[in-house]
Formats: sequence, structure tokens, C-alpha cells
Amino acid sequence: MNIPTDRYDRWTRIFHWLTAAVVIFMFASAHLWENLEKGTPLRKGLQSLHISLGIAMALLIVVRIAWRLIAGHHPKSDSPRALNLLAKMAHGCLYLLLLAQIVLGFIFRWAQGEPFNFFGLFPIPAPVVIDHEWRGALGGLHDNVAWAIILLAGLHAAAALWHHVVVGDNTLRRMLPGSGNALQK
Repeated sequence: MNIPTDRYDRWTRIFHWLTAAVVIFMFASAHLWENLEKGTPLRKGLQSLHISLGIAMALLIVVRIAWRLIAGHHPKSDSPRALNLLAKMAHGCLYLLLLAQIVLGFIFRWAQGEPFNFFGLFPIPAPVVIDHEWRGALGGLHDNVAWAIILLAGLHAAAALWHHVVVGDNTLRRMLPGSGNALQK
């Protein structure tokens, strides 16, 4: 398989955009159900989907990190060294925040003592007992980390647009889906 050196490989791009879509949906769904009356089918459905996608996100992030370390193609950047270091630090922070969010989500759900199922197919039992008293603190942390992910991901997107519009380089184009001709100047 011949991979152009100026683009990320197909799987890296798929994992990137799938992660972005799931993060946006999960963030939005959590804020939507907060405005719905407790016990309604829509609220319960959004919560169930959020939980199942959280479990799927855990698998996605593990696979994404493994792919990045083992097989992913990451083109070299022409940006100054300091900017590259800043970008790597931001990516590292995003990965750490996503991992923290997944762990917090699992622990928070177990602390609630409610069923924790993957699309209704199978339950995920708690490996340890989590005191119900921790629900409030865990829920608050889960919410704060969600906001941190959204803010950092927003800065990440703004940086990509800045590269495209102001700098005029290939940074955004190399992560876009398709043949690589998208957003040609």
C-alpha cells in the first residue's frame, strides 16, 4: 500500500473523525438530557446511548492509541519546532483527557449503582464497589473533563483552520477524508 507522505493514513483519519463525532454527540446528548424531565423515554434513551457510546469510545481510544504507536503514518510538519512541540503537547493532553473521561465515566456509572449495558447486549459489572457518596464528585469531575475536552478540541480545530486560512499550509488537508484534493487553494 502506497501512502502519500503528506497525508495521514486512512485509519488515522477515520479514528480522528470518529472520535470527534462521538465526543461532540456525547457532550451534546448530556446537555440535552439535563433539560428533559427525569424518567422520560427520550432522556433515558439519550443516557443509554451516551453510556453505550462511552464504552465504544473506550475501545476506540485504545485502538487509536495502539494504531498511532504501531502502524499509523504521521506526516512531518513544516511548522517551527516550538509550534510542533505545542501541537504534540495538545494532542497528548487530548488523549489524557479522553482516557480520564472514560475512566471517570465508568467509575461514575458504577457509583450510581445502576445497570451499565453496552447497547443492551451485555452488562459491564463493577470490578470494585464504589461508594454512592462519590456520585456527586465523580459527576462533577466527569462534567469538568468534558468541558476541558471540548475547549481543547475547539482550540485544536481553530489551529487547523488558522494553518489553512492564515498560514496556507497543508495541515488541515492532510487530515481530511477523501483523496486529499479537498480544500485546494
